[in-house]
Amino acid sequence: MAILNRAVLTINSGSSSIKASMFSSDGSRSNFRYEHLHEHEEAFKQLMNDLAGNKPDIVGHRFVHGGDIVEQARLINAAERARIEGLIHLAPLHLPGNLLGLDMCLKHFDVPQVACFDTAFHAAMPDISRRLPIPDELGLQRFGFHGLNYAYVARVLPDILGDAAYGKVVVAHLGNGSSLCLMENLKSLDTTMGYTPAGGIPMGTRSGDLDPGVMIELAKLYNIEQLYDTVFHRMGLIALSDGESSEMNVLLSSSSKHARFAIDYFCRQVRAAIGGFAAKAGGIDALVFSGGIGEHSPEIRSEICNPLRFLGFELNSTANQSGKNRIEHAGSKPILIIQADEEAMIRDLCLKYLGKSK
Repeated sequence: MAILNRAVLTINSGSSSIKASMFSSDGSRSNFRYEHLHEHEEAFKQLMNDLAGNKPDIVGHRFVHGGDIVEQARLINAAERARIEGLIHLAPLHLPGNLLGLDMCLKHFDVPQVACFDTAFHAAMPDISRRLPIPDELGLQRFGFHGLNYAYVARVLPDILGDAAYGKVVVAHLGNGSSLCLMENLKSLDTTMGYTPAGGIPMGTRSGDLDPGVMIELAKLYNIEQLYDTVFHRMGLIALSDGESSEMNVLLSSSSKHARFAIDYFCRQVRAAIGGFAAKAGGIDALVFSGGIGEHSPEIRSEICNPLRFLGFELNSTANQSGKNRIEHAGSKPILIIQADEEAMIRDLCLKYLGKSK
């Protein structure tokens, strides 16, 4: 059977959800979503039923953190699973669910299981972006995340922008977890997230970057378990809105001053990140929105872009409201919406692995 005709199942198993896509050998694709889970086993039983007897030739898993490796994908054996388990402290919101999805698939499918890493796209960042201003012997560095979607955006961008895709492009992956990436020649030059997915801009329940002195004060108040809980579950939009919500769509529908404050704070920090990248790169040529908030919220895109006219970006309000692929005003630098598709990238990486293993 030709490599391109292999059936690939992709799994993105989170703490309370499972997203799966089956790319069949005939070229068709089926998507499956199981949300607000308390019991993953039941969701996997439902997935087996929904697959209706279709079996994959390979299963690809999204892993948020790959540590300091540079490979985009690795075959998962016992040693690799143990290595990933040793990284849980770096992504405690994500890796336990990622590993649970792997273990469920091992029970159901006797086929190769491949780990696809969100950090790998940023592995080639220059030292000036990867290095943290701390003693080098500590072995801590900026990893960056959301790399599977950034890799997907880089793959489709030339079809949309042509040669302009190879210029300086900022991609804003905005969702419950958010980050931005500065690309040139379709490669990562810099990104907002750092050593863990808690850094960068504010998110649903994560603060983004903080004064280290704040963390020292928190460490005086909490033990390590409480500190983990605070850092990953009690900061960001949920804190900025005084506990109203961590979900942007809920905040947008609210009339409270706390919700408005959280929205304005978020958009201001995204603008600051875009402006920072423009300063680092000597200007930027295009802006891309992706992720749940980036794709589906015209108000957020508008609040982010309106003050960016000095960088050459101006929205077309009608196109922005309709959610078209190109949403810039005539004469503006390109502003795009590209739907996130980590699953398509995982499929490509799995097929590449099958090709190498022949």
